[in-house]
Amino acid sequence: MASGPLKETEEDDVMSDINVVPMVDIVLVLLIIFMVTTSQIVHRVIELDLPEAAHGGEVVEQTLALVIDPEGSLWVNGERSSIGDLRAIVPPLKAEAEEGGGSLQAIIAADRTIAHGEVVRLIDTIKGLGISRFAINIEHIDESSN
Repeated sequence: MASGPLKETEEDDVMSDINVVPMVDIVLVLLIIFMVTTSQIVHRVIELDLPEAAHGGEVVEQTLALVIDPEGSLWVNGERSSIGDLRAIVPPLKAEAEEGGGSLQAIIAADRTIAHGEVVRLIDTIKGLGISRFAINIEHIDESSN
């Protein structure tokens, strides 16, 4: 075995190894960036201070999201609206839900600073439009902490 300069045939060999470490690093960085930006997008909603309750159920119906923000504005499925606009918005959504064999359920979220009468007025309006199933959105608390 002689040691010496590389032979010409050894220099001409094709490199058959692929270093995947830089690619994995880039993918992990992109994953972290995606996770951080996704959590920021998800939290860009109407900020509410929901009332707390220990006994709340899961919702599986087709839903109509109704939110009353701290300023008293009504949001319907994420878009600013008014109670009067519900008369135009709800019937097509209800018909679409019934075509699919289900029903439309309203989920009402109101900031705790909103007067009880405003929430009752909203419930009365949606019941008048034929939505008999509704739920009040709450922030779940642990019963053992009381």
